Amino acid sequence: MKPEDFDYVAQMLKTRSGLVLTKDKSYLLESRLMPVARKRGFKGLDDLVAQLRRRDEALAADVTEAMTTNESFFFRDMKPFEQFRDVVLPNLIKTRAAKKSFRIWCAAASSGQEPYSLAIILKEASARLQGWRTEIVGTDISREILQKARAGLYSQFEVQRGLPIQLMVKYFKKKEDQWEIDPALRAMVQYKEWNLLQDLRGLGQFDVIFCRNVLIYFDQPTKSMVLDNMSKQLADDGVLYLGGAETVLGISDKFKPIPGQRGVYAVNKPGAPANGASLGVAAV
Repeated sequence: MKPEDFDYVAQMLKTRSGLVLTKDKSYLLESRLMPVARKRGFKGLDDLVAQLRRRDEALAADVTEAMTTNESFFFRDMKPFEQFRDVVLPNLIKTRAAKKSFRIWCAAASSGQEPYSLAIILKEASARLQGWRTEIVGTDISREILQKARAGLYSQFEVQRGLPIQLMVKYFKKKEDQWEIDPALRAMVQYKEWNLLQDLRGLGQFDVIFCRNVLIYFDQPTKSMVLDNMSKQLADDGVLYLGGAETVLGISDKFKPIPGQRGVYAVNKPGAPANGASLGVAAV
């Protein structure tokens, strides 16, 4: 790919999705865009970029979709899910007892394994949640990957990756060469196409936000903007989960690390409980 074409596509991707591509990733760009070029009937990437320069919105959407990273698996890294199950959920039940409801947002939900993992945790706690209204919202920029998430169909490899066998047998049913998640679990998650660079107010307020392994693809100003916007959608005593390699330090002053809880952050604003104490996630 010509350097000027790479620069054009990289800038377009950053504007549309926040994704930052350095020149050493040109091989990645080329490998992911060649299938798009073939599908569209272009002779090569030169023709594809030429069409992009004509402001072809449908092609730009296809290119953005092709470059979206959709790596996900059930109970990824496990510890955040154990922490949610053992610490945050019991305290949500305690602090939200009056209204008997709470909302969870999985940003960049990909093919659905993260929100369905949380749905399984809530289902396992159903005896304690009788009469409660719980909502899990999964968002992603990719329309195609959201279709897969909504379908709740996974390959043998996907269900074996991170999903304990007892939970697989309990909540999945074999359907030809795939595994289908229990319809009751699928109904617990609402999926929406949403760009994290957009205004987030349309999503409403949340008690817990999972935004794991997403910010690593953004530059610092974009990370700061996304975190600042998320802080406005999170309850004052809410909890934000980031990936193990991600941090808010030096990026945003709207969140603060919770001592002793790696990757878990509390809202940092006047009147907010210290260290997320009301959700019971202060250092133990």
